[in-house]
Amino acid sequence: MSGLAYNTELQERARSLRGSMTPQECQLWFQFLRSYPLRFRRQRPIGNYIVDFYCARAKLVVEVNGYEHFTDKGRRYDVRRKEFLESLGLKVLRFSDGDIERDFDRVCRCIDAETRARCPGLNLKRE
Repeated sequence: MSGLAYNTELQERARSLRGSMTPQECQLWFQFLRSYPLRFRRQRPIGNYIVDFYCARAKLVVEVNGYEHFTDKGRRYDVRRKEFLESLGLKVLRFSDGDIERDFDRVCRCIDAETRARCPGLNLKRE
């Protein structure tokens, strides 16, 4: 996992989350990330967290946030989580469920632009 410690204690939980993705996570995965030229992984343990999507080559985390992330408790958790991930040199992109539903193309363009910026010189042709 390109130098990041894979937390085997979270392996079963991550597997379970892959089987119960939200409709918005499914849309992003099946309509964009699964066939992206660089490999993204779903529900990937990093440290004590499980991120929604992770691209090791671009050191990029993509999070799809439901309502629970917009509570005070959810915001505090997300701040700690983001600080930890950024301390590992990762970039975290966050999108709400509504972003996926209302402007899916913009979300995909944003992920593509960030991936290209983090991997200059790579030929990222999409089929």
